[in-house]
Amino acid sequence: MDKHVTIFLEPEMKTSAAAGEHNFVGKVEAVLRGGGYAVSYADEATRDEPFEGHALVHMKAPMNAHTLVMRRAYAYPFWAIEASDKRWEFDVAKTRFNPEIVKITKAQRFVRNKRNKMFPDAVTSREGFVYIPLQGHISEQRSFQAASPLAMIEAVLKHDSERKIVIGLHPKESYSNSDLAALEAIEKAHERVQIAMGEMETYLPKCDYVVTQNSSAAFFGYFFHKPAVLFGKIDFHHIAANVHELGAEEALRQAPDMTPEFERYIWWFWQEQMINAGRPEAEAQIADRFRKQGWF
Repeated sequence: MDKHVTIFLEPEMKTSAAAGEHNFVGKVEAVLRGGGYAVSYADEATRDEPFEGHALVHMKAPMNAHTLVMRRAYAYPFWAIEASDKRWEFDVAKTRFNPEIVKITKAQRFVRNKRNKMFPDAVTSREGFVYIPLQGHISEQRSFQAASPLAMIEAVLKHDSERKIVIGLHPKESYSNSDLAALEAIEKAHERVQIAMGEMETYLPKCDYVVTQNSSAAFFGYFFHKPAVLFGKIDFHHIAANVHELGAEEALRQAPDMTPEFERYIWWFWQEQMINAGRPEAEAQIADRFRKQGWF
């Protein structure tokens, strides 16, 4: 058995990890070395495929059956180590959520503390609009999507004829001129549509519900008790209205009145399904992930 692991990282992250300054990767290295592995770091851009041997990559597709993927679980200090880079294939996505196993008082306390830290100035309300955070490729329907993002917007316009709609562009995405023109045409044709650049923190606490492919904004909306309609596959689907399962019309009909166990879900997702790199048991959690993948 190969007892060497190469950890491929982007340059800045590699420099931090190699210097022992990256909390999570440092714990990963310690666990691997404790399990008898030698560990080395390499620049992500230098990896060759096919790759032989054990490897860890950051948010990239696995190179072989002995590659595992590290990914931050939407916010620090929560991480996942998985056999796939597709979040809808993560173990949590295939695990049933049972709210009854989570103590409500500890979940409420945890969520309140996290919300105050991440969104210190937010005030929750419902102001009569749907928030649609977009990602990229808005005219294209990809394999994990029930419809293209543009078709998703049209579905909301069709099936929710009363509410205003705020379409949020992602500030780190690059949108083509044709995509921007399509959005501007929608905004011009419908007085109740508004396009905004970024400002998730402004619109998320005030919307009635969230519609997206699989943007993390929907997960953060759970902190404000915002129901979510998902047109794409993702790992935090359990308490959302899933278009793949329900169809667009039914998902959009159900969403405004949905009242799932938001606090219990956030606790379960982060504290029970992910690795909390800020807690003493983080290395044991990491070892469990490697053990499940047959590395230990």
